[in-house]
Amino acid sequence: MDVTKIVAANVKDIREKKKLTLDAAAETTGVSRSMLAQIEKGDVNPTISVLWKIANGYKVSFTSLVEGPEEPAVMIKRMAAAPLAEDDGRYLNYPVFGFDEQKLFESYRIVIKPGGRLSAQPHMTGAEEYITVFYGKVIISVEEETYHLEQGDSIRFLADVSHSYENVGEEEAGLSMLIYYNK
Repeated sequence: MDVTKIVAANVKDIREKKKLTLDAAAETTGVSRSMLAQIEKGDVNPTISVLWKIANGYKVSFTSLVEGPEEPAVMIKRMAAAPLAEDDGRYLNYPVFGFDEQKLFESYRIVIKPGGRLSAQPHMTGAEEYITVFYGKVIISVEEETYHLEQGDSIRFLADVSHSYENVGEEEAGLSMLIYYNK
């Protein structure tokens, strides 16, 4: 879908959700009624300054005008994500869903080989981690506290302090990690 069509759909959708007529939208944004109508039909490719006027007038983010619709489902195949390796390849971090300003989180699939360990630096203030162990045995340390987790166990902790992950079992450990960044 081209950007002109995306902008057209978004501008019209936001205006309708705000229950504004084209005349009221023109008054709110400072963009003429005829220009708004042309934008909503996809007849023109508006300038950045016009889009900023619309965003400010509608009190929405600029990106809400230019981003395409969210896919109803996004599937990430296991082999599609390349791992980030630490501890001589014994700690593997597979990025799954990257950080999104709207959702405020990112998620990872973690594989820790026996004896593998990672000491993490504190994240931004207020960040939280949500971890579920799908197989294996791990110790997660948060500052001075130590938590022993096994298959099926989950933990949530403030991650704006030093923390670490260690596989203490004899087999590989697999975890799901979600990091939430509180505003």
